[in-house]
Amino acid sequence: MKINKNSVVIMHYAVSDSEGTLIDSSYDHKPMSIIQGTGYLIPGLEDALIDHQAGDKFEVTVACKDAYGERHDEYVQTVPKELLQGVEELAVGTQLRATTDEGEQTVIVINITDEEVTVDGNHPLAGLDLSFDVEVLEVREATEEELAHGHIHAEGESCNGNHEH
Repeated sequence: MKINKNSVVIMHYAVSDSEGTLIDSSYDHKPMSIIQGTGYLIPGLEDALIDHQAGDKFEVTVACKDAYGERHDEYVQTVPKELLQGVEELAVGTQLRATTDEGEQTVIVINITDEEVTVDGNHPLAGLDLSFDVEVLEVREATEEELAHGHIHAEGESCNGNHEH
């Protein structure tokens, strides 16, 4: 069966940046399971899966615009440290939720001085072209329950409507 919209895809992947530095891989642990076409994956990888089938192994490079987008300098802001007084363990790398003109978003602390904190609202992989090594292990049609819930159920299991997993 070929991968198309609403296919359940079970796959291994490894992703690297344009310098060949490994960013993440499922090969050392459990494979990833997704419903194709639901937007769980970045658009470029989701598009690359179309028409592949179980047993296929392939490589694809996804341009940043089809991955996590371009970096935007305006998403980096410096704020007075006093605005973050209630934050415990404030350190470089800390993720915070911030209220912006576009609503709630995650920002990452990238610099701290005695008086200011610099945060970056860009996704950590924004601006990077990504290379994927993919092995498709299984392809099947999603069940009506999986489509309704928007996620995969392990064989013979149901989430009983509990969507907090």
